[in-house]
Amino acid sequence: MDITLLAIESSCDDTSAAIIRNGIILSNSIANQTVHEEYGGVVPELASRSHQQNIVPVVDKAIKDAGISKQDITAIAYTRGPGLLGSLLVGASFAKGFALAHQCKMIEVNHLHAHVLANFIQTPTYTPPLPTFPFLCLLVSGGHTQIIIAKDFTDMEIIGTTIDDAAGEAFDKCAKIIGLPYPGGPHVDAHAQKGNDAAFSFNKPKIADLNYSFSGLKTSVLYFLRDQVKKNEHFIEENIDDICASLQTTIIDILVDKLHKAVTQTGITEIVIGGGVAANSGLRNRITEEGKKHNWTTHIPKRKYTTDNAAMIAVAGYYKYLNHEFANQSTTPRARYALSDYFKKTN
Repeated sequence: MDITLLAIESSCDDTSAAIIRNGIILSNSIANQTVHEEYGGVVPELASRSHQQNIVPVVDKAIKDAGISKQDITAIAYTRGPGLLGSLLVGASFAKGFALAHQCKMIEVNHLHAHVLANFIQTPTYTPPLPTFPFLCLLVSGGHTQIIIAKDFTDMEIIGTTIDDAAGEAFDKCAKIIGLPYPGGPHVDAHAQKGNDAAFSFNKPKIADLNYSFSGLKTSVLYFLRDQVKKNEHFIEENIDDICASLQTTIIDILVDKLHKAVTQTGITEIVIGGGVAANSGLRNRITEEGKKHNWTTHIPKRKYTTDNAAMIAVAGYYKYLNHEFANQSTTPRARYALSDYFKKTN
């Protein structure tokens, strides 16, 4: 019997739905929200309202694109957290209503778990080399920076995390200091590709074990630019490519240094990356280079699967379905939802 899942992702400002059948993604529909650009960041109330407008047409498109009917759906997977509570409520409420109406199972998915499993996304026309267990995942997003040991599809352990800000937040906030539009990360990446990454030096924190910190880097960039602008009011616009290249390389150096330490401590050389920052060209190139240099086996998802999307929720939901890990109508969204709590609950 075919296992066909509808998956919903609504953790932040992208409304997405996907269909997975027997582990193969048949469709992945996404509605983006541009309303936040003028505010320089996601406005939670506007995000939840947009999800309410988008979720029905997005789901309808995913089902049609997959060439199935609603009656074919075996279960519905949805993002329970972490994320914006109002946004999560829209996705969770839709999932509950759909499950009741169609008498199908529900599966709650942790957004971070899904980012890790984005490396297992396959479509009828796309079958990448898949990671083998155990592997190390460098998970880098706007809200999280972690090193994870994945022992199985539903058994993972965090061995390093940020003690303050995430790498993605550092990209976006430094971009704002520089004067770049929101979201800042992609703009930094675009300028960095034209700049000299050795032009300027920024602070690299010394944090114990495998943990990260990025608050000091933001302060370093702020003070550096403040001092330079005092000398030359046009400093940023005249040096923006070099500033972005130096900033991007500093962040990547911090990330990769800890990853090297994790490889040494664990002996695991199967490496994957995930999360929104995994779309960054500098990080993607660096991970590939380090893999060749140190004989790591590296896996990098397609860019469209690194940002928020329902295909990754579908993959995580599919493997939880195989483990018979189902949610019920009393399951509530969680704005804060640590992977340690999630796996403790599901294992």
